[in-house]
Amino acid sequence: MLDVRRLRLLRELAYRGTIAAVAEALTFTPSAVSQQLAALEREAGVALLERTGRRVVLTPAGVALVRHAEAVLERLEQAAAELAAARTDLSGTNLAGTLRIGAFPTATRAILPSALAALAQSHPGLDPMVDEVDPAEVAPRLRAGELDVALVHEYDFVPAEPDLALDAVPLLDEPMYLATMHNVSGEGDAATLLTCRDAPWIASTPGTLCHAMTVRACQAAGFSPRVRHHIDDFATVLAMVAVGQGVALVPELGAADPPEGVTLTALSMRRRTRVAFRRGAGGHPAVVALIAALRIATPGFRTPGFRTPG
Repeated sequence: MLDVRRLRLLRELAYRGTIAAVAEALTFTPSAVSQQLAALEREAGVALLERTGRRVVLTPAGVALVRHAEAVLERLEQAAAELAAARTDLSGTNLAGTLRIGAFPTATRAILPSALAALAQSHPGLDPMVDEVDPAEVAPRLRAGELDVALVHEYDFVPAEPDLALDAVPLLDEPMYLATMHNVSGEGDAATLLTCRDAPWIASTPGTLCHAMTVRACQAAGFSPRVRHHIDDFATVLAMVAVGQGVALVPELGAADPPEGVTLTALSMRRRTRVAFRRGAGGHPAVVALIAALRIATPGFRTPGFRTPG
C-alpha cells in the first residue's frame, strides 16, 4: 500500500524540483525527504526518481504516480470537507476553528475587513487568520497546508499559471487605470500608454504579478518602461504620482480616493480576482462561509456567473 504522506512529498518534488526546496517548504530535513522518497520507491517497486546534477527528475513512472497522487489528495480534501459539513449539521451550531486566509495587499485593505465582519456575524466561532501574501506565492503555501483559502488575481497580460492541486472561483473583475498628473488620451490602450513612454514609471517589486503586468502592458504598446520606483502599496504609488515621481498602472481597488492632482485614465485591460483553495476543498463549510462573506463585501464588483462551490 502506498503511503499518502510520501505521495504528498513526491507531488511537491514535481512542483519544486529539488529535495532541499521540498524539505524547506514542509519543514523536513533534506535527508528525511530523501529517505521517505526512497521508501516510496520501494513501495512502488519501480524507480520514481533520477538525478541530473543537483536536481532530481521524475521518471515516467514517477510522473504517472504524481497524477494519481493529485487524485488521491483531492479525494481526501473532499472527505475532510464532507466530514466537516456532517459535524456542523450534527452539532447544529455555527462553524468553529481556525481558517487561514491569504490575500494580496489591496484585497487585505479593501475587501477583507468587510468580509471578516460579515463572517464574524454569521459564524462567531470561526477564527480567521489573515496572512498578506503576493499571489505568486499562494500556490505552494496552499499545497503545503499553510493556507486554507486565498485571494489571488491575474491580469490580461499575466494569466494565472495552471496548478492541478488547486481550484478557484471568480470573485472580482475590475478595470485598470493609468495614473498621471495630466490628462492623456489615445485610441486604445496602446496609444494611451505610448503618451507616457518617456516618463519615469512606478511599478511593484520585481517578481510580483503587478510588476509583470506593468512591464508587459508597456511592451505590448511598443516600449519598455523606465521604472524609477518599486512600490507595492497602491496608495503610496498614487502619492508618488501626485508629486511628479512617475506614472503608474493601478487597478480600481487600488485607485480609491486618489490624491489631488492625480488623473486616472480608464483602460480596457482588466484585473480579475479569484478565491483559491486546494482541489476538493470547495465544499468545506468554512470555505463556503468565507466565499459567501466575500460576496457580501464585493457586491459592486462581483463577476457575473459567480457560484458558490459545493
